[in-house]
Amino acid sequence: MQLTGTSMDHSPDEPASDDAQQTSTADSAKKNSASAKSITLLIMVAIGIGFAWLSARETPIEPLSVPTQEGSEFEDFYHQNPRRIMAGTVNSWWDAIPTDVPDMQPGEGTESNISPDDYSGSKSCQKCHKKNYTDWSTHAHRWMNAIANTESVKGDFSGKSDIHYLGGHGTFSKVDGHYRMTMERDGTKRVYDIDQTIGSRFFQSYVGKLIEGPEPSDHLARQESHVLPFGYWLEYKEWVPTVHIGDERAMPDGKRDDPFDPPKPADEVSEHFQSLYARYCNQCHSTFSFGNMLVRAAPRYGRYFPHKLHINSSQFLAQAHPSIWSGEKKPSQLVNVEVTDIFEKLMHLDSPSHAVEMGITCEACHLGAKQHALGKLKKPSFLPMSPLLKLEASSKVDPGRTPENVNWICGRCHSGTRPHLAAGMSTWNSTEYDDFALSRCASELTCIDCHNPHKTIGPRWTNTADADDASCMKCHDEYRDADTRAAHTHHSAGSTGDRCMNCHMPHLNEGLQDVVRTHMIYSPNRRDMIRANQPNACNMCHTEKSIRWTLDHFQKWYDDRPSSSILTKYDNPDQPAILEWLEDENESVRMFAAGALIRSKSFWALEELSKSLDDPFLLNRQFALKGLEDLLEVDLDDFGYRFYMTPQERAEPLSKIRAMLKKHAVAAAQKEKEKDR
Repeated sequence: MQLTGTSMDHSPDEPASDDAQQTSTADSAKKNSASAKSITLLIMVAIGIGFAWLSARETPIEPLSVPTQEGSEFEDFYHQNPRRIMAGTVNSWWDAIPTDVPDMQPGEGTESNISPDDYSGSKSCQKCHKKNYTDWSTHAHRWMNAIANTESVKGDFSGKSDIHYLGGHGTFSKVDGHYRMTMERDGTKRVYDIDQTIGSRFFQSYVGKLIEGPEPSDHLARQESHVLPFGYWLEYKEWVPTVHIGDERAMPDGKRDDPFDPPKPADEVSEHFQSLYARYCNQCHSTFSFGNMLVRAAPRYGRYFPHKLHINSSQFLAQAHPSIWSGEKKPSQLVNVEVTDIFEKLMHLDSPSHAVEMGITCEACHLGAKQHALGKLKKPSFLPMSPLLKLEASSKVDPGRTPENVNWICGRCHSGTRPHLAAGMSTWNSTEYDDFALSRCASELTCIDCHNPHKTIGPRWTNTADADDASCMKCHDEYRDADTRAAHTHHSAGSTGDRCMNCHMPHLNEGLQDVVRTHMIYSPNRRDMIRANQPNACNMCHTEKSIRWTLDHFQKWYDDRPSSSILTKYDNPDQPAILEWLEDENESVRMFAAGALIRSKSFWALEELSKSLDDPFLLNRQFALKGLEDLLEVDLDDFGYRFYMTPQERAEPLSKIRAMLKKHAVAAAQKEKEKDR
């Protein structure tokens, strides 16, 4: 990542000039450059994407042209060279938006839907939009983030439910109306007060602060709300370790954070600890004003916004957050270290005090709709509007329900950084739009063609297979004809292999409690997936078949024969391909292989599946537990098994489970023999 400041301004991909790299400037210029870097690092840590304050100039500024003293010289310099954050299509200007930037935003330029005062709240929608409001009221979005109270809390805080984990003991209680999480090990006790909830569909996580323990009063764990280490698994009605707060890829057994260890010191927490809720999570889990998010999370919003957008960030902050930046000074009078301090405070805005509403509400998608609610605007705009903005485009843009406008609304939060498979799709949830954007269908298809934004899905996808196919045939109308479709799928009508999504959107994503479909729409014979020996749709359904069998069918059906060298990527190209995936070094590949075996009811592989219950990754064990219990209608708790046990703790239960799985496999094989008679 290239860090740039006003002392050496150049594009992120353009190296600084030799002079700029070698010249030693005055101390104040060095301080100014360091200040710009500190802003970059602050926001890189807070959001996960690096960007820097840049001057408007395209070419490097010679270091000696930077003022060497604070005062009017700085003011004049920044007035002529306004600073900005460039993040995708978003430009957040601190000093001012240059006057030569064209503005093609919808309306007359006086309307606004991005400031806190432009929002009316979800209750104002209820009178006219009763059905949508009623549906949304039970939607998982509605309860994505809430104040912890009797209406929102779903976990068992009766004091009777607990968890034993890594030699420690977690208990959960309610004291004088406050929800508490208590953690004890080796005589050390820590108590957390819970102030917010996250989620309502599969799990509920909790946000709070340390109120009792050996840490000093100024410790960050006491000062700032953070995601707590245990959450509640709703279907199983039990407490389990929270996951994906840090880097789950680097957390097999023995490397996961131990929640009973002392909380990290403040200097480590601020740089590395990713559970601080306001800094890392609440931007998407609750509804903040759009302007707030443009200034606070420019990289997230600039990733998919369909036009080039400019915002005067200092003017917005002066209006929306005068306690952080009053606007009494001219923005150009502030040196970078002062701007750093303002953005540092901005990163700490918590949902209860600063969100328009808790949870993902109507105006999270429809933007500030007060004028619409008051009857002064026929339809709310799907694009931002404000005198503080400039929307740079070649002509006036359409603010309506276009595919681009609809999709970026979802994409701004359903995107992020995840590990990938060979074809580029993410391996775990919440980045669905990133995956969808890799698809050819993305130019025409919208998220709401498949997903009703107001009506909750519930624990299971409720669309029928025919309804799913119908979503595809809105564009691919030719496959409504049975003969045309059969020639394409080579499977009988209505069979599993005849369904669009089973071949083009296979289950390659870690959901919240089972493997779900990828949102990358692609063909099952993609070379990169085959070459990488990673799951393909054919062998995920035909689990007993080899990769050689699959390649033979590619040639027979589609005259598509990958190079024979691909077979060298497989240890045994004549055994079931899925058995290699079950042993893959990539934990996601192992998870998806186990999920495919369970979905296809591959009883022949039950003994191999027992390995998933002993996988070094906690999540793989959890998914295997749920899948096997559902498949076999057993309760692995009866064998003394918990998926979060240490390897030593789970050894004895697993020996009993393997014996049980072997019996099921033998019984299933016997049934198959009887069918063949």
